Amino acid sequence: MTDPRTVEPFAATEADVAALDRLMTARHSCRAFLPQPVPRETITRIMEIAQRTASWRNGQPWQVVITSGEGTERFREAMYAHAGTDAPDQSDLPRPREYRGVYATRRKESGLALYRQLGIMKGDREGSDRQAMENFRLFGAPHVAIVTTDALLDVYGAVDCGGYIASFMLAAQALGVGTIAQGSLARYSPFVRAHFGIPDDRLLVCGISFGFPDTDHIVNGYRTTRAAVDEVVTWVD
Repeated sequence: MTDPRTVEPFAATEADVAALDRLMTARHSCRAFLPQPVPRETITRIMEIAQRTASWRNGQPWQVVITSGEGTERFREAMYAHAGTDAPDQSDLPRPREYRGVYATRRKESGLALYRQLGIMKGDREGSDRQAMENFRLFGAPHVAIVTTDALLDVYGAVDCGGYIASFMLAAQALGVGTIAQGSLARYSPFVRAHFGIPDDRLLVCGISFGFPDTDHIVNGYRTTRAAVDEVVTWVD
């Protein structure tokens, strides 16, 4: 472990700011991947960077299962089949009670824009259901990361894992790897835990499907919008 007394002070530069801004702008939810696997050393580098995520009292509550090759294919096949049944929603963590106001508006706009990008018109229930099931095919990704937290840490552990997930996706973007965080997998938490042999004292936060993006696929031309700073900040001078 590094002795904090020996760490040199960090002096930020404009290049640092520009690089972070560029990565944050470029990162998006990738919904079509190339089949080629990401080299293990690249995945390890992503994990090393993400491991620096800040956490409450340095708890670092995240544990991650990462699939490759046949491990991904077995899970993809099993997950798709399970989600296609009438299996009940069994999320470990409470799901949103309701989307109201601007949150409902943003959610609706995002969904409609995605479906328009794919040529799925409003009211096309068959088309929208078919696209929703792509979540359980992992959008064709060659890898998935299953992120869990310690059950005893409650909401603090989940919040820390949220930070880790953001770091993971940003690090992946920096290395040319596409990602999509999938809360849909957490809807079937007991099934996912059983598939991977994850202990019951671990709560499933979400999955992250990842791989090299298929830049020719139309779905990867879709982007969500972001609120202006003044819409989310209250300034107190």
